[in-house]
Amino acid sequence: MEIGISTASLYMRENIEDAVVTLGKLNAKVTELFLETYTEYTPEFAEVLKSRIGDLKVHSVHVHTMHYEPELFSDNKRQYDAAMRLYENVLGLGQLLGAKCYTMHGRGRIKRSVNYDNYEAVGKRLNTLSEIAGKYGISLCLENVEWAYYNRVGFFKEVSAYAPNLKAVLDVKQARLSGCDVYAYIDEMGGKLKTVHLSDIGENGERCLPGKGITDYKKLFSALKKNGFDGEMLIEVYAGDFKELSELTDSLEYLRKIKKEIF
Repeated sequence: MEIGISTASLYMRENIEDAVVTLGKLNAKVTELFLETYTEYTPEFAEVLKSRIGDLKVHSVHVHTMHYEPELFSDNKRQYDAAMRLYENVLGLGQLLGAKCYTMHGRGRIKRSVNYDNYEAVGKRLNTLSEIAGKYGISLCLENVEWAYYNRVGFFKEVSAYAPNLKAVLDVKQARLSGCDVYAYIDEMGGKLKTVHLSDIGENGERCLPGKGITDYKKLFSALKKNGFDGEMLIEVYAGDFKELSELTDSLEYLRKIKKEIF
């Protein structure tokens, strides 16, 4: 188990092929690749990343949700087939780079007329998607996200009944936005939790890097240890949440010290 940095933390600062080089220099050790657009969902771009990634370990891949993930749950065959081609391209990229997990949001909860909580239908589709990911040696992991499928405690348990191999991603930032207890999420995810996205919040509610806010990381890591967590933890913040790249290194050192104490 290691603590690293998601390339999403450098989104809008550096393109991903440059971000992986930067993260290597920052001693991130492990990352999640946040793929930003369609031109990156190709075997050719996978080779570009492979040539630049060095010793940085790729734990997981993640895409811009609205590019194709909603259509993976569509009943329209043409939409579904087109989305599936992109999904498998990303899985192939992940496989080439050694990723073990795919972080998924699924559908965004943007239409009032849609029943996003049809657990059986969603769960069965997640099961199909999990089986396809498994062919690439990758686990499909559903992330708690305030505006997407898993926007509250309970959803994961319901869909998992139909998708036994589905895994989970905990995002502490999104738990705050959802108004849900992060520890309740940990309890629900249980042994299926594979990835944790780390961030912090200041006394006035401003987003910031871990170590600069009020989050009790000793308590959080203790809860993860009690839960038997043995995946990877990644700093995932927004570009405006810090000024200098050296702040990312400071945050890594802060978290790794606590991890050493707890784990």
